[in-house]
Amino acid sequence: MRFPRFVDAVSRRSGLPPEQAAAVARAVLQTMAERVTGGPADDLAGQLPDEVDDYLAGPAAAPGGSVAGPAEFLRRVGERAGVDERTARVGTGAVFATLREALTVAEFREMVTRLPRGGSGGIEPVPPSPYDG
Repeated sequence: MRFPRFVDAVSRRSGLPPEQAAAVARAVLQTMAERVTGGPADDLAGQLPDEVDDYLAGPAAAPGGSVAGPAEFLRRVGERAGVDERTARVGTGAVFATLREALTVAEFREMVTRLPRGGSGGIEPVPPSPYDG
């Protein structure tokens, strides 16, 4: 999946215009990269499709170190994307749902387990999958 298709999927899921969906998607991926545990974000980026992984490969570190807690995650997403908290929350959920669709079940689970507890900004990142038995 190329980034434009990823953004289209996020836009459809969130109801956000494509430009805003792209900004939120970039912000979520960069904020996730700050939270990754158990290895460099580059390892995680290798699991993502095509251009999407570029947003996890070496983003600028946020001032103040790692992101602490769901509220701070959403605040940083909103700040980076230039959106309010509600838009950040809706967009974050759409990004995680799109990642779940774009990755294999094993890759997605590994990605989620590498985020600290609450790493998805208070969004449930694992929608039900028809393949989970």
